[in-house]
Amino acid sequence: MSDAVSPLAPKSYPDVPALGGVRFATASAGIKYKGRTDVLLMVLDEGTEVAGVFTKSRCPSAPVDWCRANLALGKARALMVNSGNANAFTGKKGREAVELSADIVAGAIGCRREEIYLASTGVIGEPLPAEKFAGVIDDLAARVSGEPWSEAAKAIMTTDTFPKVATRTVDLGGRKATINGIAKGAGMIAPDMATMLSFIFTDAAISAPVLQAMLSDRVEGSFNAITVDSDTSTSDTVLLFATGKAGGERISAADDPRLAAFKDALGELMRELAHWIVKDGEGARKFVEITVTGAESDASAKRIALSIANSPLVKTAIAGEDANWGRIVMAVGKAGEPADRDSLAIWFGDTRVAVDGERDPDYSEDAASAVMKQDEIPVRVDLGLGAGTATVWTCDLTKEYVAINGDYRS
Repeated sequence: MSDAVSPLAPKSYPDVPALGGVRFATASAGIKYKGRTDVLLMVLDEGTEVAGVFTKSRCPSAPVDWCRANLALGKARALMVNSGNANAFTGKKGREAVELSADIVAGAIGCRREEIYLASTGVIGEPLPAEKFAGVIDDLAARVSGEPWSEAAKAIMTTDTFPKVATRTVDLGGRKATINGIAKGAGMIAPDMATMLSFIFTDAAISAPVLQAMLSDRVEGSFNAITVDSDTSTSDTVLLFATGKAGGERISAADDPRLAAFKDALGELMRELAHWIVKDGEGARKFVEITVTGAESDASAKRIALSIANSPLVKTAIAGEDANWGRIVMAVGKAGEPADRDSLAIWFGDTRVAVDGERDPDYSEDAASAVMKQDEIPVRVDLGLGAGTATVWTCDLTKEYVAINGDYRS
């Protein structure tokens, strides 16, 4: 965790309300450092339903495997998250650590271990000393409460410089429903469901299959549309829990008209958390929105947008406030997607810098440079081929990123 807060951090934090059926507490178990808050326990009322999406990495962490297996049950009674150790690439010891962790939590709150969800973030390859949880879990379970949510967000931070929290309130068939979410992530961010974790909770009464459908649909335009460094973590996890404490008839159909506002609010909350992750990108000074239009398909547009967003040359140009549109052309060309050099147009902000495959005849270096000095920079590329569109978000690449990751494991 850095002492310096990202310049893109929020100027204020939302007042996140307590949410029926969710209580939590944090502690220091000494997983990597003594005296640092590194364990979060969230206790969920009986009947809570759950959905999740996880990393597509072929080298997933032991907690990811554990959560995937438990999702078939669709029920949850607790979530425990630790920072400082990812419990990834830890072999048999990793599997034993998640089983011990689940047994410790299940014993403390009185439920089946299949109702326990686990997530770990931190160093890859080091065995997780799960026995340390036994020293704090009973105390945690005894003092759980419904707030403050900022403390829950702080407990899961690693190289993050600020906690990431968001909340929404919606009308759900005449009843008020609340959605609260927390997230962590600053490096190894290119979720392909980064080291990215997000946990979202609602008091709405919604079945697990419906939660899963909504979460899977909305992850593509949020957590799967961000990148800090193009690296997909072994541990990426997004879990959505519904306690049902808002009351009313349980919604069990994904097309239920009562869900319209809820779906919009869920998507907005997930995008907000995803944006905070990018704005806390390791060493970041610029938040960049890249929109590709005119592609042959939406999927093609997204691959081109990510090619731009992940280019070290594009990202270093942005860090240097250099309106180097030639690097955008390079990134479009290398994406392996249909593109016509002579129909390409590029904008920095509202300033068009290239059109019809060459520099815009009205190009203004001063106007383009003014855009690059902003904290938030929109970049748009139109391919002129079709109706495909996509937007992704990234940040610049600075010397601080190298410094942070050069000594991360130590």
